[in-house]
Amino acid sequence: MLAAGSVRDEVDDAAWLRALLDVEAALAEAEADAGVILREHAERIAEVCREGDFAAAEIGARSVGVGNPAAPLVREITAKTGGESARFVHFGATSQDVVDSAAMLLARRALEPLRADLLACADHAGELAREHASTVQAGRTLLQQALPVTFGLTAAGWLSGLDAALARLRSVRLAAQLGGATGTLASLGERGPAVLTAFSARLGLAEPVLPWHTERSRIAELAAALGETSGIVAGITRTIVLLAQTEVAEVYEEADGAGGSSTMPHKRNPVAAIAALAAAQQAPGLMSTLFGAMAQEHQRAAGAWHAEWRPLTELFRSTGSAVHWLRTSLDRLVVDPERMRANLDVTRGALLSERITTELAPQIGRLAAHDAVSACTRRALAGEADLAELLAADEAVGKHLPLERIRDLLDPARYLGSAPVFVERALDAHAEENKKK
Repeated sequence: MLAAGSVRDEVDDAAWLRALLDVEAALAEAEADAGVILREHAERIAEVCREGDFAAAEIGARSVGVGNPAAPLVREITAKTGGESARFVHFGATSQDVVDSAAMLLARRALEPLRADLLACADHAGELAREHASTVQAGRTLLQQALPVTFGLTAAGWLSGLDAALARLRSVRLAAQLGGATGTLASLGERGPAVLTAFSARLGLAEPVLPWHTERSRIAELAAALGETSGIVAGITRTIVLLAQTEVAEVYEEADGAGGSSTMPHKRNPVAAIAALAAAQQAPGLMSTLFGAMAQEHQRAAGAWHAEWRPLTELFRSTGSAVHWLRTSLDRLVVDPERMRANLDVTRGALLSERITTELAPQIGRLAAHDAVSACTRRALAGEADLAELLAADEAVGKHLPLERIRDLLDPARYLGSAPVFVERALDAHAEENKKK
């Protein structure tokens, strides 16, 4: 439930190991590009990194001796490379260069399926917005019925948030890391900057202005983008869960064998939305750890850097799972327009009593209109009679507003403001966002 979808495969132990090996291969090739080592040595190192057999569990177990996985991996690459080429494995780099660059490479790879799933969610929301642009629904504020909206507007709100998350994920800075022991690349002499340029290009990552060993804004930016995505998913799925309550029943998930209970045959739980919400709610704690780890001292940090690895991996895994389950929920979602309309009648017309007050105020004054309409509304909510009939029979109201006009004013479909316009604007904005994919 909390590790579903395709993003998880891009951040597991095998994916981390592959990223670390790709970084070591790119480093050797970049150094050959810059004339630091012979091309034949770079090719041999790259061949070992890309075709050699490495065991993630063994490397992980040996990492405790030095405090990171890069050092034991480098020893194994060196042993497998052999000969004169082995002298140039990891040449000029430090362990953090390899792990940080691998993290950026991992992020780039994991963001691809995440954005694909997120775009599919946005497309689903757009379809709902278009299909239900005129489906009247009770707007709810503080969990109470307020003024009417359309379900299309509700879905358009989801769409807007998903598009914002997509834009944020597209904008994150993913840069290579190469600075050597203290961020000076001293061991590479005057060719250090050229190696950094070639290294960044080989990895397909941005070239940083300078090494960022203790300047962790890139990690924080990535965490914020993932956290924002999880927050958007949590808001959407919380609404779906509430709309699927038995007493509301305006939407439900339709899937064979899904949503049942181990003890209650009648249950139809929105399990995909619930799973999405559960995964999304992992994000705040993981983000907190990553933001807390930004306080890194001097040129290389003791502990704070190490503290990033697991929460970053988990944040990708949980966010990917949340988006996967939202996509599943939206794919299964069934909307019940009739139930939405029926729920509008729960207040016996009182939902639009404000509109009667507004219409009546110019004739008898705002306060008198408010008092008259409030009195009729209380009687209607008590079950005495239909609100429209009570208003028409009221001396102050009926004198100025005939029953037919009152019924028009109390019709939710006639008091939707700019909802249709906002739906179209959200759809247009999504079409523009789609062009960037």
